[in-house]
Amino acid sequence: MPTTPPGRDPAPSARSSSAAGRVYLVGAGPGDPELLTLAGARRLAEADVVLYDYLANDALLRHAAPHAERVGLGRHGVGKLWTQDEINQRMVAEAQAGRTVVRLKGGDPSVFGRVAEEITALQAAGVEYAIVPGVTTAVAAGAYAGVTITDRDHASCVALVTGHDRRDGDPSGTADFAKLAAFPGTLVVYMGVTNAPEWSRRLIEAGKPADTPVTIVRRCSLPDQQTLHGVLGDLPTILAPKRMRPPLVVVIGAVAGATEDTNWFTSRPLFGKTVLVTRPAGQGGAMAQRLADLGARVLEHPVIAITPPDDPAALDDAIDHLADYSWIAFSSRNGVDVLLTRMQERGRDARSFGGAKIAAIGPATSEALAAWRLHADVVPDEYRAEALAESLREEVTGRRVLLIRASRGRETLAETLREAGAEVDQVVAYQSRDVTTPDEAILEEITAGRVDWITVTSSAIARATTALFGKAIRESPTSPRFAAISPLTAATLQDVGYEADAVASEYTADGVIDAILKHAGWES
Repeated sequence: MPTTPPGRDPAPSARSSSAAGRVYLVGAGPGDPELLTLAGARRLAEADVVLYDYLANDALLRHAAPHAERVGLGRHGVGKLWTQDEINQRMVAEAQAGRTVVRLKGGDPSVFGRVAEEITALQAAGVEYAIVPGVTTAVAAGAYAGVTITDRDHASCVALVTGHDRRDGDPSGTADFAKLAAFPGTLVVYMGVTNAPEWSRRLIEAGKPADTPVTIVRRCSLPDQQTLHGVLGDLPTILAPKRMRPPLVVVIGAVAGATEDTNWFTSRPLFGKTVLVTRPAGQGGAMAQRLADLGARVLEHPVIAITPPDDPAALDDAIDHLADYSWIAFSSRNGVDVLLTRMQERGRDARSFGGAKIAAIGPATSEALAAWRLHADVVPDEYRAEALAESLREEVTGRRVLLIRASRGRETLAETLREAGAEVDQVVAYQSRDVTTPDEAILEEITAGRVDWITVTSSAIARATTALFGKAIRESPTSPRFAAISPLTAATLQDVGYEADAVASEYTADGVIDAILKHAGWES
């Protein structure tokens, strides 16, 4: 039995009511982490302990506070699987120790989630609790698999049934197969893989036609969702354990008939594809979100780390003399954020720029400036150093220009502006360092051939990506394709022995995605 953490009094009578713990039984939804309710996210943020099922998407744990203890309850075939009694005991012990507990359960807690047993344990121990509903898979299947569940012509009612219904050794469990076979609407069977031969046979023997349409929805709402159509009599073959693994539901009835599959979820242009985003930490979110919206399974692994300079003296000196320059040029959004953050730390603001004008290499850099309430006076149409230099050439003759740059990169901008007669100073605003230790899970995905695309959004990222993952790429049975942000980045890939299969025509993260879509035969 789990023990009470040291230093905590498990006896409710020894504490004031304000110190009492509480348990929230929270539905995690069918799989997609965005299907968590606002109430569920709020309770996760309040939790001291999160006890989560393997059916609850790990991504949901980002809603928990940093101090929260995260406890996985195991998964079938991998490590120890907690018993229901152990779960109940842990919930009670934590709550009696004054902690707020979230019991995070796949789907909806009240639909085949054994919530009644948990409530009984909590009530017996005098622990306060609340239930936060979640989207159950039967409902989600209607949205994500093109099965309407109800239909005014074919099914005006729905029955949710467990395919794993045995008590005290009675193989028939509590199911009344005669009534289920005669049910005039849709049947949705949960947990039906192992016992599919039995329950499908019993339904047919009770009068359900063997040619009744069925739809199997596996991993509903996730990027690798599988949707299969068939008939009731073929279920034992379709659901053979080696062919289809849980979690899944089986929808049975007229609404489950196979149709021309134009389901919005599975017909998205990148559905079934896995894309690895390699941008620095904190910078790949918008790109990853758009890829996910297009149907891709997205993996993120930064291959370079962006950090402030080891010695900020030169940056501080530049900040102190910003007003001495006619132009200040930013070659990346990282430079914007690091410089402005350092200014803020030193009690400076936009007034430090004096009369200096500002140039940005592209829209992302311009947007970063706008977030700091600064306007870029020049943004070239083509987002590269040569274009920025050409835009400034007529403006900088005989003037001082400050370039805010990374610790590594080309000298093109500085050299071109000097040729135009400018006095150019450069300051390293941030260090760009390669990540040298890869995530083993990402390596495994690449080596197994499960990554379709790798995005590279700079020359530094191109080199770092191939250095970090090169061995896995070479060993992969189906090497991933590369999508480059520009011809220059594509050329860098070629220099290190790789070809870019897609090259953006607009040198932005969205341009990279558009290039992938074009390669796949879709127009963005």
